[in-house]
Amino acid sequence: MPLTDQEVRHIAKLARIELVDSQIERTRNELGSMLGLIEQLQSIDTTGVEPMAHATDLTLRLRDDAVTETDHRASFQAVAPAVENGLYLVPKVIE
Repeated sequence: MPLTDQEVRHIAKLARIELVDSQIERTRNELGSMLGLIEQLQSIDTTGVEPMAHATDLTLRLRDDAVTETDHRASFQAVAPAVENGLYLVPKVIE
């Protein structure tokens, strides 16, 4: 089912994409191609196919969860443009 100009404009509005009249035809063709691919995927019979989250059924080896303390605050503040009482000073951006 081909899309109408009104449907293309509505989809663009929902996606917050501004389209000019010269882009409608190309966008309609691109959306039609995407919808055709989706229809093709939906027509495939997947009865008996078990859902999967990953192509290989492997379990990752996990490392021990060891608490470590890494304090780089002093080195980070040493290279900061402006620091006062341990806090970073930034320029005011909102009036």
